[in-house]
Amino acid sequence: RFVPGRMVPFSFPLSKCALWDPVPMGDVIGSHISYYRNPKLSVMEKTLRLAYRHAKQNEKQLFSCFLLGTLLVDEDGEGVTVTIDRFDPGREI
Repeated sequence: RFVPGRMVPFSFPLSKCALWDPVPMGDVIGSHISYYRNPKLSVMEKTLRLAYRHAKQNEKQLFSCFLLGTLLVDEDGEGVTVTIDRFDPGREI
């Protein structure tokens, strides 16, 4: 679903030499993962249990961590599957 208020235009860092003409051409289009594809989320049970155990053992109410995985486009090209298969508790510093 295209939500104009939440979309952020692409921007590139300034450089002295450009490989393309930076002047915009054509109509503006939205580039959102769920606009053209059906997203699916798959989380491995072991990863979810590790994250849950870490959250219960952590004394802080808010903490940082990472969930790592892969993004795959389905064979038919109509869907996207995000598979979360690793948990990284991160570092306190």
